[in-house]
Amino acid sequence: FDENASCHIALGQCYSKCFIDGDKLSTDEIAARGGNSSLIHIDWMIGSDKIDIDGLDAQGNATPVMRGGEWAD
Repeated sequence: FDENASCHIALGQCYSKCFIDGDKLSTDEIAARGGNSSLIHIDWMIGSDKIDIDGLDAQGNATPVMRGGEWAD
């Protein structure tokens, strides 16, 4: 995938370089700052007017994230 071809959301492992001095932080320090630890990192490409995306909370309730390729209100 060319991740510069469209917008994307990354799922899984965070990049430590996104944190100030991230290369000096331990895994626990990154987690304390909200960073995710995972065995995978997947770039999920988005960018079509046919895309509807919902986020699900722990109870399974859906919240619209995108509608018709645009960010939901």
